[in-house]
Amino acid sequence: MNGSSAKASTTVTPTINKAARGSVRFRRIKNSIFLSGLSVFAQLYLFQPVLPLLCKEFGVTPAHSSWAVSASTMGMAAGLFIFSFKADAIPRKHLMGFAMLASAVLTLLSVFIHQFELLIAVNFVKGALLSGVTAVALAYLSEEVDGASLGLAISLYLSGNAIGGMAGRIVVMLIAGWADWRWAAAFIGTSSLILGLFFIKRLPASKHFVALPVNVGQKWQQMSSFFRQPVMVLIYFAASLLMGCFVSVYNYTGFRLESPPFSLPHYVIAGIFLMYTIGVLGTMFAGRVSDRIPPAKLIRAFIPVMAAGLLLMLIPQLPGIAAGLGIFTFSFFATHTLASRLISQEAREGKSTATSLYWLFYYAGSSFIGTGTGVILTGWGWPLFIAALLGLVLAGGILVFRAGKPSRVV
Repeated sequence: MNGSSAKASTTVTPTINKAARGSVRFRRIKNSIFLSGLSVFAQLYLFQPVLPLLCKEFGVTPAHSSWAVSASTMGMAAGLFIFSFKADAIPRKHLMGFAMLASAVLTLLSVFIHQFELLIAVNFVKGALLSGVTAVALAYLSEEVDGASLGLAISLYLSGNAIGGMAGRIVVMLIAGWADWRWAAAFIGTSSLILGLFFIKRLPASKHFVALPVNVGQKWQQMSSFFRQPVMVLIYFAASLLMGCFVSVYNYTGFRLESPPFSLPHYVIAGIFLMYTIGVLGTMFAGRVSDRIPPAKLIRAFIPVMAAGLLLMLIPQLPGIAAGLGIFTFSFFATHTLASRLISQEAREGKSTATSLYWLFYYAGSSFIGTGTGVILTGWGWPLFIAALLGLVLAGGILVFRAGKPSRVV
C-alpha cells in the first residue's frame, strides 16, 4: 500500500538467508533484543512506582509528580521523531548499543538530583536516548528474521519490554520502600549498564541493512505516504489512545491502593506490577496466534476485553481491582503486539520510519494522557477517572475496528 514517494528506502531486505527459528543466529537475536527491552523499560518507567514518594519529597501533586514519567515518554516521542529521519543512516547495532549505555549513565546521574525540575529535564533526555533502541528494534527484527518466525521474535521483544517494566517497577518500589528511591535508581542504572555491554557483545550485526546518507526530502515524502495509508493512520492514533489509558492505570492505581478503604503498604502495592506477567502472556499469545490468524482480524477481539477489565476496577474490593487489572493488562499487551505487527507488515519499505512513527504516537499518548488523567483523578475521584479511561478505550476501539476491516488490509 505504500505510495510511489516511499520507494526510496535506505534498507535492503532480501527474503532469503534470514534468521530462522532454531538457528544460532535467531537465538542470539531474540535473546539480545529481549534484553534490550528489559533495559529500556526498566529505565523508562523507573519513577512510576514511586510517584507517591516524589509527591512527599518534592511537595508536588499526583498529576505534577507524573511528569517524572511523562518527561521520559515525551523524550522518547521527540527522539523517535528525530530518528525517523536519521535511523537509516546509522548501523542498527551501533545505534541501539550507544542508546542503552548512554541512558544507563543518565539513570545513574539521577541519583544525585535534588530539584524536581532538573529531574524532569534529565528524564526527558534519557527518554530521547532510549528511543534509539525503540526506533529500530522492530525494523531490525523485520529485516533479519524470516517471516515464519517474525511473530515469535516480535512477541519476545515485547515480552522483554513487559518483563523489564514489571521487574523494574517491583524492584524500584521495594528498594525505595526499604531504603530510598535514589538507591533504587542506582540499582536500575547499574543493571542497565551491564545489560548494554552484554547486548553490544552478543547481538549479531545486520546482514540485510545498508546504512546510507539520509535524504530529508525523501523521508518527508515517505512519512507523508504512510499518513495516506488508512490502516497506518488508524493504528497510530489507536496506539496513542490505548497507551495513554494503560499508563494512566499504572500511574495512579498505587494512589488508589494506598488510600482508604485499602490503605495498603508499599510492599503489597508493589505486587500490582506482577500483573505484567499476565501482559507477557498476552504478548506471547498474540504473537503466536498471529502467525495463523491475520493480525488485523485478531486485534478486534481484545478491545472489549480491555473495557471489561476497566469496569472490574470500579469494584471497591481488592479482588475486583486485581482481576480487572489482570484482564486489562493481558488484553492491552495483546493489542499492542498485534498493532506492532500490523505496522511492520504494512510498511513494505521504510520500516524504521513506519515503526518510529508508531512509537511516536504511542509515547505521545503516554505523556499527555498519562498526566492529564491525573487531573481528573485528583479533581473528581476514581469512578470518573475510570469513566474517562473507558472513553479512551472506546475511541481506540473504533479506530481499531476500522483498521481491521478486510477491505483495508493488505
